[in-house]
Amino acid sequence: MRILVTGGAGFIGSALVRHLIEHTQHDVLNFDNLTYAGSLSTVATVATSNRYQFVKGDICDASAVRAAVEDFRPDIITHLAAESHVDRSIDGPGTFVQTNVVGTFVMLSEARSYWNSLSIDQRAAFRFHHISTDEVYGSLDEVGYFTEDTPYDPRSPYSASKAGSDHLVSAWHHTFGLPVLITNCSNNYGPYHFPEKLIPLMIAKSLAGESLPVYGAGDQIRDWLYVEDHVRALQIVFERGEPGKTYNIGGHNEKQNIEVVQTVCAILDRFRPRADGRSYAEQITHVVDRPGHDKRYAIDASRIRQELGWVPSESFDSGIERTIRWYLDNEDWWRPLVEDRAAERRGTI
Repeated sequence: MRILVTGGAGFIGSALVRHLIEHTQHDVLNFDNLTYAGSLSTVATVATSNRYQFVKGDICDASAVRAAVEDFRPDIITHLAAESHVDRSIDGPGTFVQTNVVGTFVMLSEARSYWNSLSIDQRAAFRFHHISTDEVYGSLDEVGYFTEDTPYDPRSPYSASKAGSDHLVSAWHHTFGLPVLITNCSNNYGPYHFPEKLIPLMIAKSLAGESLPVYGAGDQIRDWLYVEDHVRALQIVFERGEPGKTYNIGGHNEKQNIEVVQTVCAILDRFRPRADGRSYAEQITHVVDRPGHDKRYAIDASRIRQELGWVPSESFDSGIERTIRWYLDNEDWWRPLVEDRAAERRGTI
């Protein structure tokens, strides 16, 4: 098939592009605006494939989207392009509304026009696959899991913008008949993760001898999903998922944030010990908590397991070791990003 990936130079998008080129026979068009978190270095290993194309474009630019779609003529549009950092959404929510809500509207509008131009068989085979987050569901108590039927309750500008985009996708299916799929995933981690996110940020700061800032007590719980497991799930969903359905994708790896940071420190202690022989964990500091910080996310991924046969391959223990080894072996990729990175939020407005 012909797969158009928006945001294919970002973290999850690039993992999907690499997976599709390396493990399938699909043709791939990477449509990405190359904003601060997008880099073609993430797809350099597959860029010479005759099944790969790249177009620089903004999902909010209808003419650019239309040109890419009409030229490539995709069977599947997988929509991953988004602003995704909660802290940045607190500082500047307008960008998140523009990219995540307006951009998704533009993608849906252009996808619908293109879909209407197809033959009956092509229309039946076409899919618009929207990739979203578990954060749209809000915050869980100590028990229970998010299911596909959990009511939406977003708590941050980021999650609210993603919730809005999810609702638009669903509306285009119910109102216009566009064959859509929605997936809501838990926290991803793995290679090529932009170093403002928790795990790569802790790796970079540890190696630099800097303090490791943990919000509040660090007792917020997240379900961690190795990115290569996630993109396998995405392929299964757009190939075999039922139009109009949502599929939750989780790693079955609940960890407190402080546990994650301590694990990173312990693995670095083994892989690259500090010169003074002390543990990286001594660099951990606790900072004022982020406004509206959700307590717990946890996904029930039984639908995708039962209906489509997907299960994660990596445990958190195996996935985090693979991730840290990758960052230690690829410092030339992430160190320039750390040096250029804007100042991060530290829990206060």
